[in-house]
Amino acid sequence: MLLEVKEHIGNLELLKREKIAFLCSRKIPASAVLKCYDWAIAQREAGNCVISGFHSQIEKDVFHYLLKGKQPIIITLARGLKEKLEPVLQKPLDEGRLLIITPFEKAVKRVTEQTAAIRNKLMIEIADSITVGFKSEGGNLADLLKEVEKQIIEIK
Repeated sequence: MLLEVKEHIGNLELLKREKIAFLCSRKIPASAVLKCYDWAIAQREAGNCVISGFHSQIEKDVFHYLLKGKQPIIITLARGLKEKLEPVLQKPLDEGRLLIITPFEKAVKRVTEQTAAIRNKLMIEIADSITVGFKSEGGNLADLLKEVEKQIIEIK
């Protein structure tokens, strides 16, 4: 692994499971939104472990659908760990089905384009396969995925 997990909260054993990374451009057409929701529900029902930054609005929505299940979830932050967690995260943490990881020290407080790129690279390294909700042509995500040698599935 080129990048390393500097800090974590939750069940590190989840890293040993097969993982699907979910990546999506920030700007996404309405036609792709429902397809991403359907994908999230299918992953939840199949019990698949999904790893994502869950940072953009569509990623937060996908996280919402995944949280309703019992499958494992890995959140990868583009900043250091927060001092206080959102209450919605406590139950899945207690159940051992949530892991929050970051390649950054606590001193990194803000998400930037650079920290998001590092986070995305870490997720791609850790994941067994990658699912893309939508990628903007010529965008950062499209550029990053050009270098990836793993299976990439685009939601259509």
